[in-house]
Amino acid sequence: MQILILGAAGMVGRKLVERLLKERHLGGQEISRLVLHDVVEPERLEAPFAIDTLKSDFSILGEAERLVASRPDVIFHLAAIVSGEAEADLEKGYRINLDGTRFLFDAIRHIGDGYRPRLVFTSSIAVFGAPFPEAIGDEFFLTPLTSYGTQKAIGELLLADYSRRGFFDGIGIRLPTICVRPGKPNKAASGFFSGIIREPLNGQEAVLPVPLEVRHSHASPRSAVDFLIHAATLDLSQVGPRRNLTMPSVSVTVAEQIDALRRIAGDRCVARIRHEIDPTIVSFVEGWPERFDARRAEGLGFQAEKSFKEIISIYIEDELGGVLPDR
Repeated sequence: MQILILGAAGMVGRKLVERLLKERHLGGQEISRLVLHDVVEPERLEAPFAIDTLKSDFSILGEAERLVASRPDVIFHLAAIVSGEAEADLEKGYRINLDGTRFLFDAIRHIGDGYRPRLVFTSSIAVFGAPFPEAIGDEFFLTPLTSYGTQKAIGELLLADYSRRGFFDGIGIRLPTICVRPGKPNKAASGFFSGIIREPLNGQEAVLPVPLEVRHSHASPRSAVDFLIHAATLDLSQVGPRRNLTMPSVSVTVAEQIDALRRIAGDRCVARIRHEIDPTIVSFVEGWPERFDARRAEGLGFQAEKSFKEIISIYIEDELGGVLPDR
């Protein structure tokens, strides 16, 4: 089996690669080749099978055709400009998140000759816009309030239509905010949700730019990889024509996040959080959904954490070697 990962240098992409290298199989089939693509050179890793790394902009005409020319069996499309950057740079957001996606889909379509790969597209809860019901189900209409959400919503519609026409076997997974993200902050407007946990655990100050009452939905990086692998191996006859699914998540307020951190790491750790309201971030958050009814995805076997304390524990286990910081 040959696998192509777009966005392989990103956090979730790297963790997906690590899982595939560890398991060596996907859906019971042995992996024979892994192609890693991003706008920066993905890390070169040793593996028991062939690994190719490619650095390019897949929104450039002709580049998507080059990426799928070897006819990969499974394509993970993780490549995107994140929410804050897509809002700040309209042209760049639409070029990458919409044009790049459309070019990829069309490159697959143009191969023809019976080629029909499994394509897993990472969408976002940003496809939904206020006003919201108490819990958002998959049947809730798409009314995004950001350019990023609009770009992802269009990608969902294209995926469903191209799958209906038989060009590929696609599934879109709407990821909640992935938390706690390791490494340095990115340009995502939701980045502070990870920052107020990650930085204090690493002995650094974190800035909280929104009120404590803000509620949001989260899943760990480990769950994100689980979602991707399950989506790549799921019998899509169970999914039907509605190819885009909202993933399970943990809905908590910022205050509940901080309380979970306090219970794990103590008051000294929590004291490293500095509250400084940022009106721009607050305006973003006000348009975000708070809670989801993911029973459809759960019925298809997708699973996430049950508490935010579990999410923090996973970060400590996976990124800090299981060692609690000095309380």
